Amino acid sequence: MLIVSALVTGLGLGAMYGLLALGFYVTYVVSNTVNFAQGSTMMLGAVVCFTMWVTFGWPVPLAILVALAAATLWGLVVERVAVRPFVKRGSDAWLMATVALGLVIDNAVLFTFGRDPRGMPPTPLTAETFTAFGVRIQPQQVLIPVVGLALAALLTLFFRRTRHGLAMMAVVQNEAAARLMGINVAMVVSGAYALSGFFAGVAGILIAPLFTVSSTMGTLFGIKAFAVAILGGITNPWGVMLAGLIYGLAEALITALFGSTYTQITTFALVVVALAARPDGLFGRAEVKKV
Repeated sequence: MLIVSALVTGLGLGAMYGLLALGFYVTYVVSNTVNFAQGSTMMLGAVVCFTMWVTFGWPVPLAILVALAAATLWGLVVERVAVRPFVKRGSDAWLMATVALGLVIDNAVLFTFGRDPRGMPPTPLTAETFTAFGVRIQPQQVLIPVVGLALAALLTLFFRRTRHGLAMMAVVQNEAAARLMGINVAMVVSGAYALSGFFAGVAGILIAPLFTVSSTMGTLFGIKAFAVAILGGITNPWGVMLAGLIYGLAEALITALFGSTYTQITTFALVVVALAARPDGLFGRAEVKKV
């Protein structure tokens, strides 16, 4: 029973890590940069959803839409303020700038939303349960991996079948050639950061009913998601999602079998061991450079 319950919990956590890691994947393959404020963006989505729904009493669908819009817009702000100016100058200072901007939004939420964690009100997805393999499962726990895998599939189709997705892939392959073909590279990069923010917002909204909502909730999630992105091979979207599921399952099983004291130590140690054995990630491939 304990193992089955841990597996269910791990799948939900893993899919959430995978969603956040997909945000790292999108920005990296398009611009060779990543948004280290991704965890803060996840937090923003959860806090805005809570505020619109619980504090202002808006309908849940409208609160979700506003929260997703806020997370997407914040992704655009991060790219415009903390990434683009430094990339133009050939500087790697965007690394620190995205971290700093994440801290800015964390503290802004701390002052406006408050310090105390708050729980989402119960919904049919969390209040009701069904039994499978002798374990009572909340529909929300099933919804998270379903949404995560569906978004990974849609992202793959987006890159392969849509005009905007093909434009992004053109920028990935050859930025100079993409410019000559009339592609607005700056807009494509902004779109990648907006998509990254959207994924973070979805993760925050999905995970909030199972945890508490606070200004600090995204910090550790963001670190773990980046570890997942590297572990999966950051240029492989399905690898990133699968690595998220593996990480979530490992975390849940370690917690169930040995206690939460050993969770972070063991899971991050496993990441180090895996990367030592597979430097390009579990599902990544070494980059071939022509000379």
